[in-house]
Amino acid sequence: MADNDKKRLPRRDLPTDARIETLAVREGLPPTQWGENSEALFLTSSFNHPDAATAAARFANEEEAFVYSRFTNPTTMMFERRLAALEGTEACIATASGMSAILLMVMGLLKAGDHVVCSHSVFGSTITLLATQFGKFGVETTFVSQTDVQQWRDAMRPNTKLLFAETPSNPLTEVCDIAALAEIAHAHGALLAVDNCFCTPALQKPVDLGADLIIHSGTKYLDGQGRVLAGAVCGPDAIINGPLMSTLRGAGMALSPFNAWVVLKGLETLAIRMAAQSANALKLAQWLERHPKVDQVFYPGLPSHPQHELAMRQQNGCGGAVVSFTTKPATGDVTVPSPATLDEAAMRLRQAAFHVIDHTRLCSITSNLGDTKTLITHPSSTSHGRLTEAQRLAAGITQGMVRVAVGLEHIDDITADLARGLDTLNS
Repeated sequence: MADNDKKRLPRRDLPTDARIETLAVREGLPPTQWGENSEALFLTSSFNHPDAATAAARFANEEEAFVYSRFTNPTTMMFERRLAALEGTEACIATASGMSAILLMVMGLLKAGDHVVCSHSVFGSTITLLATQFGKFGVETTFVSQTDVQQWRDAMRPNTKLLFAETPSNPLTEVCDIAALAEIAHAHGALLAVDNCFCTPALQKPVDLGADLIIHSGTKYLDGQGRVLAGAVCGPDAIINGPLMSTLRGAGMALSPFNAWVVLKGLETLAIRMAAQSANALKLAQWLERHPKVDQVFYPGLPSHPQHELAMRQQNGCGGAVVSFTTKPATGDVTVPSPATLDEAAMRLRQAAFHVIDHTRLCSITSNLGDTKTLITHPSSTSHGRLTEAQRLAAGITQGMVRVAVGLEHIDDITADLARGLDTLNS
């Protein structure tokens, strides 16, 4: 039986020109016979079949149906269909976390002897996964500058199968030229995967710029309230329901139905939250640029950002909701605990960053992002703490850097909270 001839699950009857705000609220599966308005939560590990022949057909994938919640569940499918609609891709596959989404992509598409080109500005765990974990299985990765297109071009090899970028990057908010990277990838028969965690489809659609696969940590803005872990890969049906689904069925990095339901409900307010949090972030970045104790501000919405014009084109005119900045070094005795590998200049920067963070009363000190609450962290000792100092510096992450994921509090309260530490910093 041809794949297009098999019996398929029904879809919501929506206008073909429905906009992203409408899709974020309505896309998914039709209601059950009970006519629920809010999407149903299916907490079941398996599903019954009317007879043995039907069960056999469903397990053989001759009929699209719900079989086992490790790879098919109505609630999870509603999330997958909705996110695919928002990203403008044919399909989506949900995973247990953002990192498991990357794991699924690499396991499903690559083999020993294949080569990856990746930005050295991606999330620290992504670097570790590619360089260390997959490196020992024979998948080699070359790390290049996020923003230097020529470095990406020069790194290509005959066995390059994947280019991977995160834009904007974490925590420097560096922006890569998605269209340029797509052109390089496709000229060499490779795929381009883009981590769209910071922007989400509310601000940026990488597929419209030529990207093949879109990676998400649904833990962040898709949920939006810091409640659950989730991940996803969006892309062509042939990849998502081909090698990636085959890998998911065997490896089991599935998203739980409950977590899928939570993120599904988070998507309903995604566009509103991203607009409001981006507006707050721009005001915070402008305030930080004027503060005498701040050395540099990293935010794509500022004209001073090196990729400002590119970001405005790619990100729907918004800078996003993450602002990073570096403090001026502290003076006096160094009192914060520092690794022995740091020199005195780095320790003074670390002390200044810790001072700012520790004097906040409103911001939550945590390395997560995407919450309605404003979150603050020191990337060098948290999200990128497992990297060497040399790796961090290569990515531009200094000990004096502070990252703020801006929430929905009043902007004057956020600036006042940061001022507690900045105004009292001895530098």
